[in-house]
Amino acid sequence: MSEKHLTETRFDQFELAAEIQQGIAEAGFVYCTPIQAETLPIALQGKDLAGQAQTGTGKTAAFLVATLQHLLEQPADEHRRANQPRALILAPTRELAVQIHKDAQSLSKHTGFTCAAVFGGTGYDKQRKQLEDGVDILIGTPGRLIDYLKQRVYDLKAIQVIVLDEADRMFDLGFIKDIRFMLRRCPKPDKRQGMLFSATLSYRVKELAYEHMNNPQNVEVEPEQVTAENVQEVCYMTANEEKIPLLVGLLRSLEEARAIVFINTKRTADKVWGFLQGNGIETAVLSGDVPQKKRLSLLRKFQEGDISVLVATDVAARGLHISDVSHVINFDLPEDAEDYVHRIGRTARAGASGDAISFACETYAFSLPDIEAYVGHSIPMQPVDPAMLVELDPKSRVYPEKGSRQQRRPKEGRKGHGKGHHHKEHKKPEGASDKPKKRRRRRRRSAKPPQSGGESS
Repeated sequence: MSEKHLTETRFDQFELAAEIQQGIAEAGFVYCTPIQAETLPIALQGKDLAGQAQTGTGKTAAFLVATLQHLLEQPADEHRRANQPRALILAPTRELAVQIHKDAQSLSKHTGFTCAAVFGGTGYDKQRKQLEDGVDILIGTPGRLIDYLKQRVYDLKAIQVIVLDEADRMFDLGFIKDIRFMLRRCPKPDKRQGMLFSATLSYRVKELAYEHMNNPQNVEVEPEQVTAENVQEVCYMTANEEKIPLLVGLLRSLEEARAIVFINTKRTADKVWGFLQGNGIETAVLSGDVPQKKRLSLLRKFQEGDISVLVATDVAARGLHISDVSHVINFDLPEDAEDYVHRIGRTARAGASGDAISFACETYAFSLPDIEAYVGHSIPMQPVDPAMLVELDPKSRVYPEKGSRQQRRPKEGRKGHGKGHHHKEHKKPEGASDKPKKRRRRRRRSAKPPQSGGESS
């Protein structure tokens, strides 16, 4: 891993508790990234801050270290109940909440604090019981958190630290009303510490910060270029029908690669997954309709190297810290230029190098000028060499498992998916008419009343 992204500021230069220093050392952190070096001096004084930094630069560790130190220095109220968390960390996506929880457990290992992750899609009763039993640091997504809050499973009256991560993404996903609902149920801004982190400190993000924080200090750490410094970008001008053969050819040529292939729609993601599987490339598909338990299992397999290719929609574009992703392939160019930066930010993280390959096809090529204007440079273009296009076996396509949106392909010789629809002509008996038979209309007979004098049944 490259050390160019680090500063000369060491974590042990800060007056952190011994329990936190031990967790930092075991996590392998020695020198701070720029966002950590800029924000920790402010946050460790208990001041509110709004931080902006490029994705993958260590924002999570910055606010977790500051949160742990604050909780150790400021004891909980003696009247605090078990179901009243002391710190609340809000994330826009389930995957980001899971990653923050994992990092929190690592850094807080020796502090004695309990952490819980609350998010939709799985573990409803388990998460509810965790909250009832009591946690110190609560991490989650707004929807499930509000669900439990309205049921009074927990309350926010004892919150000492609140963190909003990926605040700009909260706006994009329509969570801001939910965020304000929760913030208004926390202690007043001058009674707690607030930290907000975002890839961009837009006007609406700053407005949210000043409305719900106590005079926050702005910290902006921006690189000279919008995209990561060590990403090698290239774009292929391709016809729509060439995209899948080109993708299969590229993936076969990449030895020991760990790649994320980004698609714009769930339907196309299923289609691409099927062709890759059918052509011998072990692949997982990650989209919004994949059940949460399976989604976490697929991410774990990808992180551990059991699966080398992940086909994903933009649900995976933010918040996932997957080490050693060597290639990001934009099978579809995103329609939003900012999403391009977030996608290719999955590689070349923490100073490493990586490759970003994009397909400018007939459908999405119109997005290319906006993307180049946003990133501030032209993306190198290359023609498609016919030798890169592999010939696909038309019978090799695989369909998603039963239970997902697309079902398995019907057996050959059938007209439809149902049983009994064999593609076979049935001979008519001689003399049979071609006219359809008339169905007899059954007349409803009114029930006769029982005759007088008889025994009722």
